[in-house]
Amino acid sequence: MSALDVRAAAPTGAVRVRRAARAGAGEWLALAFLAFVVLAAVAAGLLAPADPLAIDPANAFDPPSLAQLFGTDESGRSIFARVVHGAGTSLLIGVAATALGLGLGTALGVLAGLGGRFVDFGVNRLLEVLFALPGLLLALFLIVIVGPGTLTTTLAVGLSTAPGYARIVRAQLLTVRAAPYTEAATVLGVGWWRKLRRHILPNTLAPLLALGTLGVGQAIVWASALSYLGLGAVPPSPEWGAMLAAGRTYLSTAWWMSVFPGLFIVLTAVSGTVLGRGFQRRTRSR
Repeated sequence: MSALDVRAAAPTGAVRVRRAARAGAGEWLALAFLAFVVLAAVAAGLLAPADPLAIDPANAFDPPSLAQLFGTDESGRSIFARVVHGAGTSLLIGVAATALGLGLGTALGVLAGLGGRFVDFGVNRLLEVLFALPGLLLALFLIVIVGPGTLTTTLAVGLSTAPGYARIVRAQLLTVRAAPYTEAATVLGVGWWRKLRRHILPNTLAPLLALGTLGVGQAIVWASALSYLGLGAVPPSPEWGAMLAAGRTYLSTAWWMSVFPGLFIVLTAVSGTVLGRGFQRRTRSR
C-alpha cells in the first residue's frame, strides 16, 4: 500500500472527533454517576443530612414525594438517606474486594508466568481447582466459616475473584514475553531484570486499570447478592443489598423500598463496565 493509500484510509480529524463523541457520551454519563456515588461515599451528610438509622413509625411506608424523594421504609426511615449513606459501604466493599482480588491474582499470574515450568504447573493446577467451584460458592463457604459482616464479605468476594485475574495476568505476561519488542531487547543484549522492568511488567500490568474498573462493579453486585441472602452486611446497616432484601416483603405495597437500592446497584455496575470498556479500547488503540 502506498503512502497515498494510507492517508486516504486513515480517518480524518473530523471523523475521529465524531467517533470520540459517540464513544464518549456513555462514558461521560457513567463517570458523572460514579462521581455522585463517590461524593455520597465521602460526604453523605452533605447530600442527605437525615440520619439513615432514625426511625419514625408515624411516617412508615410514605411513597416518593418532594418531602421524601425515595419514600420511607417500614420503620419510617428515609430511603434516600439510606441509599446515599449506603454508598460508602457498598463502594468500600467493591474497591477493597477488587484490590484484594487483583493484587492476589496479579501475584499468582506473575509467579506462574515467570516461575518456570514446575511453578507454572503448580499454580495452574491450583487455579483449576478454584475454577471448579463457582465464585459465589467459595464466598458462601468462607462466610459460613467466619460469619457474616462487611469485612467477611470483602474478603470472600476478593478471594473469589482472584483466580480469574490470575489467569488474565498470566496470559498477558506470556503474550508480552513473546512480543517482537521483547525479543528485540533480548537480541540487543538487554539484561533480564532490565527487560523485565522496562518491557515485560509495564506492558503486562497496563490493562489492569480496565480490569479494576470492571471488577469494582462486579464486586458490588456480588456483595449485594450476599447481603440479599443475609450473609453480608448486618441490618440495620444501610447497605444496598441488605436494603434490597428488606424491601422484597413489601414489593406489592411499597415498591420503592427495593427499586431505588436495586437501581443504584445496577447503575453502579453498568457505569463501571462502561468505563472499563472505554479504558480497554484506549489501551488497545495505543
